[in-house]
Amino acid sequence: MSKIGKSERTHNEILDAAWGLIAEHGADISLSQIAAAVGVTRQSIYVHFGSRGGLLVALVRRADERADIEQKFERALAIETAEARLAAFLDVWFRFVPEIYPVAKDLVRLKANDEEAFTAWEDRMTDLRRAFGVLTKSLKADHALATHWTAPRAAEFMWASSSIENWGLLTVDCGWTANQAANAIKQSLDRAILARRA
Repeated sequence: MSKIGKSERTHNEILDAAWGLIAEHGADISLSQIAAAVGVTRQSIYVHFGSRGGLLVALVRRADERADIEQKFERALAIETAEARLAAFLDVWFRFVPEIYPVAKDLVRLKANDEEAFTAWEDRMTDLRRAFGVLTKSLKADHALATHWTAPRAAEFMWASSSIENWGLLTVDCGWTANQAANAIKQSLDRAILARRA
């Protein structure tokens, strides 16, 4: 295997090990524990990622890449009718949430007091808010937003309403299934966001 190939393999092995350990033990797990799981030195993690924060950012970005989330959002945004576009976009998001929840919930827990966890979380949430913004601009352009919404405010409301935290409250705290939680949030957003046709 080439030197570049080996480096890329190690890079991905570190990320995969980190994901599994964080999902099982929490995001405050040490770099030494991650290094031991992969069979590399702690210094090797710094070489690949620069810092614990760099590792966390790379970790959550890799989850997006593996799920092909950006391309799935783009396909949803290309749907012609506003109602179907909104539904497809939210379907993409709520199929992704259960995959990332084991790690995401711990980043949420830590971000108030852990700058690196905060940075990793904000990195992904910034992209997600941007995607919601593209969606609501398209709805506004189609005259499909309820008249009291601006596109930016509608995007913020949708992003907050469909957050991982809210999904977790329904599925973990209240015992709803993933489908029940997703469907209830989707239906509430449809009613709240879209203009009602006569």
